[in-house]
Amino acid sequence: MTSPALAERLDGLLFFPVTAFGPDGALDLDAFRAHVRAGVEAGAAAVFACCGTGEFHALSPEEFRACVAAAVDEVAGRVPVVAGAGYGTALAVQYARLAEEAGADGLLAMPPYLVVPGQEGMLRHYAALAAGTGLDVIVYQRDNAVFTPETVVELAKVPNIIGLKDGLGDLDLMQRIISAVRTELPGQDFLYFNGLPTAELTGLAYRGIGVLLYSSAVFAFSPEIALAFHKALTTGDDATVDKLIDGFYRPLVNLRNQGRGYAVSLVKAGVRMRGLDVGEVRPPLSEPSAAHVKELADLIEQGLALLGDR
Repeated sequence: MTSPALAERLDGLLFFPVTAFGPDGALDLDAFRAHVRAGVEAGAAAVFACCGTGEFHALSPEEFRACVAAAVDEVAGRVPVVAGAGYGTALAVQYARLAEEAGADGLLAMPPYLVVPGQEGMLRHYAALAAGTGLDVIVYQRDNAVFTPETVVELAKVPNIIGLKDGLGDLDLMQRIISAVRTELPGQDFLYFNGLPTAELTGLAYRGIGVLLYSSAVFAFSPEIALAFHKALTTGDDATVDKLIDGFYRPLVNLRNQGRGYAVSLVKAGVRMRGLDVGEVRPPLSEPSAAHVKELADLIEQGLALLGDR
């Protein structure tokens, strides 16, 4: 059965903060705290710390624990804090325990590192991760971690695996997964999330198969636009949804696709231009070009102007 501790609290716009670094590249916890605090005060329903947008891959275990603890402290119980966990099984369990020690409410389980495992291996991996922690776990489907409906049914049977975040974008597969879990585990409250890099662009499509929860990278640098879109999507205001997709989100995705790693580095640039110095991305990611940063600034102004036309 799904634990209500986390599952019942995940209802709203999900905030994935960037991880702040100083001019010397070291962790800047003060800036990170300010970023988390601003997001919660703006209306985030949950904080997903040290996940993809938060450069989980670039953090040492010590930095990871410090960031998660800082997020927990800043949030002060107002919304849940979910932390990333990944790499191989042993390291994923280690990160899970660090997150638990830091006070996190749950985990987002990243794909295994480097290998392309089969379904049996992935089931063993995520089951072992879940068994190694008392926290609730959301499994992230993307890249080398793509599940059959049968595997997701088995994952959903694990007591503290509470949901699946989809970063693949195969709606046919997602519909079959949802149908299989609903059929094989009737009454199971299993959660599904749209986890594509700019989830708003596919929000209408995911809404069509019953998936309303999603992660918003835009919220990190423009909560006004992200919240307006979320309200429109969840209330069926398709005219506003279409206007924001046409005037902001589609151009943003076009820009994001111009560079490797822009799903993270553009977000960080957006946070900086809105007034909070969170530093640059760490290698192997790199900063967007000056021209692309200027284009992002223009897009943000364009998106904010659209809100004034509502």
